[in-house]
Amino acid sequence: MGRRRQSVTIKHVAADAGVSLQTVSRVINNEPNVRPAMKAKVEASIEKLGYVPSIAAQRMSGSRSYLILAINDRDRTIADWKARDGRDWVDQMLLGGMLTAAELGYRMIFELVDTHSDHVERELGAAIAALQPDGVIVTPPHSENAQITGLLAESGIPFARIGSKEAGPGIAMTMGDELLAGKATDHLIELGHTRIGFISGPAEYSLTSWRVDGWREAMANAEFDCDGLLERGDFGFESGLAAARALLDGDIRPTAIIASSDQMALATLEAAKERGLNVPKDLSVISFDNTPIVRFSNPPLTALDQPISATAARAVELLIDAKKNGHPSGPVVLEGELVVRGSTARVAAGARA
Repeated sequence: MGRRRQSVTIKHVAADAGVSLQTVSRVINNEPNVRPAMKAKVEASIEKLGYVPSIAAQRMSGSRSYLILAINDRDRTIADWKARDGRDWVDQMLLGGMLTAAELGYRMIFELVDTHSDHVERELGAAIAALQPDGVIVTPPHSENAQITGLLAESGIPFARIGSKEAGPGIAMTMGDELLAGKATDHLIELGHTRIGFISGPAEYSLTSWRVDGWREAMANAEFDCDGLLERGDFGFESGLAAARALLDGDIRPTAIIASSDQMALATLEAAKERGLNVPKDLSVISFDNTPIVRFSNPPLTALDQPISATAARAVELLIDAKKNGHPSGPVVLEGELVVRGSTARVAAGARA
């Protein structure tokens, strides 16, 4: 009876092939200076025994850890998990990052770090020392935290900054926030809307201003005024409710609102309901994020789908490739798409400016 696959180790391969552990490791890691005949012998043993290389075996060469470390903001992530309100940023990151890492023979590990903590350097330093990752993925607002990016730069570990396009160390990556905001605005303009409100996110995120810029540019291109049509939230429901109420109770009520998160878009639906407004007949609504919950709202929300999974996957690819080919010369942009559902419609004739 053959040996069970899960019990096969690098030692069994080495014994079967009649070579050293280091030789098997060099073959697993596809390193040079292994004679073709020796490589074929090791590969034949791997195939015969059904051996699946472990990270421990891969790390024997000492040149790589075969680990990618992804870090996210602790407070916001924990709050999202506890709320259980359908946000899937972490799920999408894991989907794209972990699957791509596994395809390339790596593993991705997720860590939470408090951006606002005085101990951020100690927390991140401890994680790097323990894991010795081959690359790090940092997400907003970590991606623009000089203390965090500075520590990573000093360590010499390749890292990707999702949600950042500033010059500096690491691979800058964005999801085309300006383009997406412009795409949403153009969609509403095509439906005849001229008074398009915008609920932005918190100032600590650079993508907040990028989205506002995209909205403003699209409005300017159509020669429409933005005065009195911008309110700020913090991505959460309550802040979105306050912002939507302010827009809908303003001197000139908008016929459409773009919200910078699904929670704020859901709050906009609630604010419209409070005022007896029908969505989309009286008010069209578009959201960023496109988390699962927006498909079950009433009506289902038209949303800007951010390519979180694809961005995490691309970050993994770039980090693994960084030691060989270096960093891209400019920001890497992966643009999402507008998913049209039931919350947007042509503006009513009587509501035109």
